[in-house]
Amino acid sequence: MTNVSSGNNEELIQLIDQYTKQNKKFEMTIPGLTLYRGDAPTQPSSNILDASLCLIAQGKKQVILSEEIYTYDANHFLFTAIDLPVITQIIEASVEQPYLALVLRLDPYVLAQLMLEAHIPFKHTNNGKKGMAVGQVSPELNDAFVRLLKLLDRPQDIAILSPLIIKEIFYRLLMSPQGERLKRIAATGTTGHRIVKAIEWLKINFAKSFSVDELASTMGMSASSFHQHFRDITSMSPLQYQKRIRLTEARRLLVTENRDISSVSLQVGYESLSQFSREYKRFFGTSPSVDYKKL
Repeated sequence: MTNVSSGNNEELIQLIDQYTKQNKKFEMTIPGLTLYRGDAPTQPSSNILDASLCLIAQGKKQVILSEEIYTYDANHFLFTAIDLPVITQIIEASVEQPYLALVLRLDPYVLAQLMLEAHIPFKHTNNGKKGMAVGQVSPELNDAFVRLLKLLDRPQDIAILSPLIIKEIFYRLLMSPQGERLKRIAATGTTGHRIVKAIEWLKINFAKSFSVDELASTMGMSASSFHQHFRDITSMSPLQYQKRIRLTEARRLLVTENRDISSVSLQVGYESLSQFSREYKRFFGTSPSVDYKKL
């Protein structure tokens, strides 16, 4: 696939730069689209990466999923087909050449509808099982994002034209070499789709204890098959996924709501404060008490 032309990339840089000068995280009036800016490399941070397409106009970023590292830049996009707990870090950025990026949330229902309308075939293969991948940005994909951002200057056109351009972007992604990963999860009735449903349940009920066998049965799968496919897609077990969701939410509560450690521990599902502190330190590299004082 051909790399993005420098002209198109410069246009995308200018558009993102324009809208992020005052606000480094710019929530657009186009649903599901957010712009980001960074003037320096960042420390690794844990968060939940929504099912989304992430495109960088300038700079470089690294995402760690379990033990796997994904690096992308102006010539490469990152997409995740499901919500995943990850560690992210901007690794190239400066005041002179800031990190400029956009994130478009993926809508599984629009993707599934698009596959039906366009008669996009789905192949049952064992390749590309992971729910996250890096792909090469095509000029067509870059051009679609440029046209999407230009709608900000014509707000009266957003309601009609933005869904059409977003649909084109989803189509470009589905037809890319990485599209099979997305089809596996978007296609209703597939194993990947069942794992998505399980992840949706875990995100809502992360503070509750659960039985993997019962969750597998609810999804219409055997425990062994469920466990294997869950790990194939997320690079972790269901219990590891739950633990990372719990700890990421705990840190958010400590930082943003100034909550005491004991109440946070209980709210995210830990009955033992010592176990919470031990797992928190193992995951983040520092104890919750140190984070509480520092942040």
